[in-house]
Formats: sequence, C-alpha cells, structure tokens
Amino acid sequence: MTIIETAFDKNALEYDNWFEKHAPIYQSEILALKEAIPAHKKGVEIGSGTGRFSLPFNIRIGVEPSPNMSILAEQKGMTIINSVAENLPFHNHSFDFALMVTTVCFLSDIPKAFSEVHRILKPQGEIILAFIDKNSELGKKYEKEKSENKFYKSAHFHSTQEITELLQQANFHKFSYWQTLTKNYSDEIEQPAQGFGTGSFVVIKAIKN
Repeated sequence: MTIIETAFDKNALEYDNWFEKHAPIYQSEILALKEAIPAHKKGVEIGSGTGRFSLPFNIRIGVEPSPNMSILAEQKGMTIINSVAENLPFHNHSFDFALMVTTVCFLSDIPKAFSEVHRILKPQGEIILAFIDKNSELGKKYEKEKSENKFYKSAHFHSTQEITELLQQANFHKFSYWQTLTKNYSDEIEQPAQGFGTGSFVVIKAIKN
C-alpha cells in the first residue's frame, strides 16, 4: 500500500478539503450511510482517512495507514491506530459494527481483510461497506481517468456483485443495499434508495454469520 499511502500522505489536506468543495455529493453519501449505520453501538472505521465518515456517526476509533491523514482525524477528536485492514490490531469480538468507506478498492488482500473484520466483530455484528460500483457511470469514469488521478491511480474498482460474493465467502449473510449519486456531480443532495444498479455510490450492510 506504499503508493496509496504516499499519495494520501502528500495530499491529505487536499483530500479533506474535497468534501467541502463537493458538499452535495458528500451529504448524499452521508444520507446513504445513515440508512445502514446503527445508532448507539460501538463501531470502528477501517480506512478512516481524515474522519469525514466517522465523526458524523460518532465513530471515534479508526484504523488508517497514512500518518498525515491520521493527524487530521486526531485533530478532530478521533483515536487512530496506524495499521491496515488486513492486520487489525483488536481482540476478537471487540465491536458491534465496522465501517469501510471507499477503502475496499485499495486493499491488497480483500479476503484477508474481510476475515479480519469478521474476527473483530461481536456475534451478529455488522460490516458496512460503501464504494463506487465499477459498473456505474462514475465507476467507469474513475476507471478511465485513474492513471491521471493521484488518489485513484492504484485503485481496483469492484462491482456490487463481486463484493457481495467476497463477503459471503468471509461468512457474512443477510445483505441490505442502498444507493445514491444517480446523477453524477449534481448540485443537489440526493435521498438514498434501496437496492443497487442505478447509483454510483453503493452501501452494503451484512451480518456476521
């Protein structure tokens, strides 16, 4: 993950400011996540970045490999552990839920990461994944332009079906789906819809089996 860490490390502030410049997109994504994230339960965000998706849901613990991204999150009040999804530094059955937002496309070993998430979740714990579907309009755009994008240059985008199958293999079940960003780069905040196939930003929730 060296290339990714370097890109996010060198441009941590630019990454964080992106959410201010594209507020309708950010707020649309937050609304979709709100459908999936349980209230008043103990959660962790894996690939927590600068805390943009943790803090709106009162998630105070994060795992993030980029030191400079971690500093920005810690300045906002989070506790960040510098590690990767494939090696989570927590005891078994530590959390009610785990959140991963636009992280899966940067993982070097998705099955191992999902196995680690399964391990740290309590019985009936939930994994909540959000990502840009590679088959969506925005996913195709990112894939086409990723060689020129400092953040997505090393990303590997996946379809909702692919992620679902990988989660099933990691012993997760009872899937729920939400989607948003049906109009890419719209100036309007979108209300999320259930399912997938029309929105570029997909949220999956699954339960530890």
